[in-house]
Amino acid sequence: MACNAHAQPLQWGMTLRDRSPRPWLPMFAALLAALLLSACASHPPRNPLAQWVPSRNYNTRQPTLIVLHHTEQDSVQQSLDTLRTRNSGGQVSAHYLVGKDGSLYQLVPDSLRAWHAGAGHWGTISDVNSASIGIELDNDGESPFPPAQIATLLRLLEDVSTRLRIPREAVIGHADLAPARKVDPSRWFP
Repeated sequence: MACNAHAQPLQWGMTLRDRSPRPWLPMFAALLAALLLSACASHPPRNPLAQWVPSRNYNTRQPTLIVLHHTEQDSVQQSLDTLRTRNSGGQVSAHYLVGKDGSLYQLVPDSLRAWHAGAGHWGTISDVNSASIGIELDNDGESPFPPAQIATLLRLLEDVSTRLRIPREAVIGHADLAPARKVDPSRWFP
């Protein structure tokens, strides 16, 4: 479209629509402003250390424990797929997944309840999912944990326990809350 060199200048009482050879421009500007404002809408808190890969398998709760797991799967991608859909026992999720290479993924906000612990208890806590943060480690259960993975886990544990005021003695393994049915994070866990 050619520039309109004869467009009259904006005068008192005129609107852009009165003068503009592009009547759609004000509507476009309003739509753009609405889109930009909607991008500012509040989102659940996320950990800036992790790449956000959301799972829809959660509900609200108050964390007082951190539970460590190993995935018993072959890859971080397979684990991401399982933690965002289901396994043979139904829907499953965790707050975090730590890859063998030290990559860190957050699947459920810390303020919401992930489904990772299953049946079991810790002291007087019988609904462990409602009281805990679940951290999955990408490990088949038969292999040592790589140093990069452990380094990321230690950074994450420091961050989560500090932010949520969870004492270090409240960091447990999945086997600690369900010793008759679970062995994770496995004998290889340092």
